[in-house]
Amino acid sequence: MLDPNVSEGIRLFNEGNYFEAHEALECAWREETDPIRELYRGILQVAVCYLHITRGNYDGAIKMYGRSMKWLAPWPDITLGINVAQLRLDLANVVEEIQKLGQAEMGSFNQSLFRPIGYEQNNSTSRKPRAEKSLKIMCDRCGSLMVGGDCKIICPNCGNRFDCSDLNIHFDEWE
Repeated sequence: MLDPNVSEGIRLFNEGNYFEAHEALECAWREETDPIRELYRGILQVAVCYLHITRGNYDGAIKMYGRSMKWLAPWPDITLGINVAQLRLDLANVVEEIQKLGQAEMGSFNQSLFRPIGYEQNNSTSRKPRAEKSLKIMCDRCGSLMVGGDCKIICPNCGNRFDCSDLNIHFDEWE
């Protein structure tokens, strides 16, 4: 079974309530200690990407797209009943369209291109799958491995930090 906050986040996402979906998914992400939390983070960042699109924030949407795809990439096509493969495809299609429009024409984006997250409760299991690879963020200031907690990423070496939705960071490379 999915964490109730994840189920609620998916429901809110599918209703087009992207900010609220982010909040619910962030609660699940903060509480989870297993690697499945990175799937939750990937989904919540898709919600942030779509929120930026609805607000006309082109740069923010592109930044969140890159992050989302990195966090979604290692997961099997269907994970805990969530159709991750379709979510990745839908997100890529949305971003391709806003890139065609460009920043100046982003206001004419057809929001009907936002698709709901496919989720089948019957396909979910109580066992939590493991990510196929470990995702790591390296500090852009000192090169140390950063650590996450409460939607904050912090470098234990130099103290560099950012929020999961901060758009002013300059590093997104995974080790």
